[in-house]
Parts: sequence; structure tokens; C-alpha cells
Amino acid sequence: MADGAIAADRFLRACRRQPVDCTPVWFMRQAGRYMAEYRAIRARHTLLEICAQPELAAEVTLQPIDRLGVDAAIIFADILLPLVPMGIELTFAAGEGPVIHNPVRTAADVAALVVREPEEATPSVLEAIRLVRHELDGRVPLIGFAGGPFTVASYLIEGGSSRDYRRTKALMYRAPEVWEALMAKLSDMTARYLAGQIRAGAQAVQLFESWVGALAPCDFERRVLPSLRRIVAAVAPLGAPVIVFGTGTAGLLPALATTGADVVGLDWRIALDDGWARVGHNRAVQGNLDPLVLFGPREEIERHVLDILRRAGGRPGHIFNLGHGILPETPVDNVRFVVELVHEVSAREG
Repeated sequence: MADGAIAADRFLRACRRQPVDCTPVWFMRQAGRYMAEYRAIRARHTLLEICAQPELAAEVTLQPIDRLGVDAAIIFADILLPLVPMGIELTFAAGEGPVIHNPVRTAADVAALVVREPEEATPSVLEAIRLVRHELDGRVPLIGFAGGPFTVASYLIEGGSSRDYRRTKALMYRAPEVWEALMAKLSDMTARYLAGQIRAGAQAVQLFESWVGALAPCDFERRVLPSLRRIVAAVAPLGAPVIVFGTGTAGLLPALATTGADVVGLDWRIALDDGWARVGHNRAVQGNLDPLVLFGPREEIERHVLDILRRAGGRPGHIFNLGHGILPETPVDNVRFVVELVHEVSAREG
């Protein structure tokens, strides 16, 4: 049995490419609709109500820790929360996701956005972090997070979710000065927000640049990468490892590695060893099981998990995760099976 201190620290050690007793595991959206405990709370409260009440957000954050045996907690929040204190009218429509009622599409819209310090802007998130750290009592580390500038901008400009990011790309191409001003404000807000989370107790942070794979590499490198670099450069001196993650980013991985982030997330559309080679072995990687594999039979889940671990090759710096978030209706027992399998196999072969 691994020493308790080593087990509690394995996620942070892997972020820094240090040796671990076994491969750490956590899951994006590990607290959420697939868990009965979460659905019971959601039956009484909206998403925004949970996020606004630190005790509820902390309770939801902690639900997967003992149930699944994961090696890190991630604070329960939403990437769009920091937009509300900037002046954005945000609601969540049932079955449709976020709706922004005053989208940002002009220079005047960007100028009206107000960047505040997180202690003033998002005190409930910071208090939830403090509560979770107290409750965890060192069992596993706590991850904070924020949306990446392109991903957040896409919601702001489109007014909600989008399949083709038509308005977003049109603004980027037709009004580059407006785009740059928006990127500057979002970068400033995001850097402050992540720094506030670290000060409150987050021990690592993840940038969810989830939709940046929609961009051509040249547009990503010119229009978004500088903002990601600014955010990481502002946060890195605080000492918490930084993870950058996106989907559909196989062609962007070498550029993502230049953000300065400690860890680059890989989705399932690229083999882990190929993705790590593109990132460079001087960075840790996170991933990269297809979330839908969790709906399959145990033998199929095991085949995919073992393939990922084989491709990682026992090299220090691999954090096992999905290639995106856990989906609703995912069998909880299958999620726990993955955790136990990763721990058992990697400890035996490490």
C-alpha cells in the first residue's frame, strides 16, 4: 500500500514530471449529472444557485472523492461565472445550456466590460475553495479552473453555444482591433481570477480552452496563443501547476506547449504517445480516454485504459483523465473501475 503522503501528492508530482507510486487519475466533470448525489441537489437548486452558495458548491466538489477514489478534486463552478460581474446577463436554459442576453459584438460592448478583482467579483467561488481545502484536510489536492479566452469569447459573441463559431470568427477576421481588445480584457480577468483561486487554496489550475480546436493553426497562433501565454506567465510565479486543455487540438499541440503550462491536456482524437511527442517530453500530459468508452463493457474499457497506459510507457508526467468531460448517464461503477484499474496496473508496472 502506498504511503498516504505520497498518495495524496501523486497528482501534483505528476504535474511536475516527478516519479509517482502510480499514475494519478481525475476526471473533467467528475462532479455532475451522472451522480445520483448531484442530481438530488440539482432537483432543489439551479446551477447558478449551487455556484452562488459556497457550502453547496463545496459539497458537490467533494462528492466524487470518496465515491470514486480519484487523486484530485476540482472546484465546482462554471467557466462563465466571472462574466456576470463584468456586466454580462447570463442564464442557463434547460436543455440548451448557457444563454447570454447581452452578447459582446462591438468595440463599445468590449469597452463596457468591467474587470474586477476576484475577491470582489467571485467571492463565492473563493469561499468554496477555502471550504473544500478544509474538508479535504490534505487527502488529495484541489484544482481551480477558468475558461480560456477563445472559449469564453465564443460564448460572449455567439450569445451561447455554437457549432461553427460563425459570429466569433467573423469578428476576429473583420474587426481584429475589437478582437484584440476583447482578448486583452479576458486575459486580464482570467489571470486575476486564477490567481485569486490559488490564493484561496487551489493547488493547481486548469485553463479550459475547450473550443479552440475550431481554429486553423495560423489563427490560433496569431489571435489566441499570445493571450494564453500572458495568462500562464501571470499565474506561474504563484507556484501552482498550470494545465491547458482543449478539444480537437491535435494540430495545435506544439503551439500549446509554448504557452508555458506545466501540463497539456490531450483529447482522444490522437494517440497519447503521438500527442506527447508533439507536446514534447519536457511537459506533462493529461488524458486521454474517450468519454463514451465508459458506456462500454468492462473488457472494452480495460482494453482502452491499458492501451493509454502502454503508450505513456511509465514516463513521469502522465495524468490519466478523459479526453473531455464525463457525460450524463455514465455508469458510476465504470468510472470507479477505471480509477482502480489505472492505479493497480500502473503501480504494478511502474
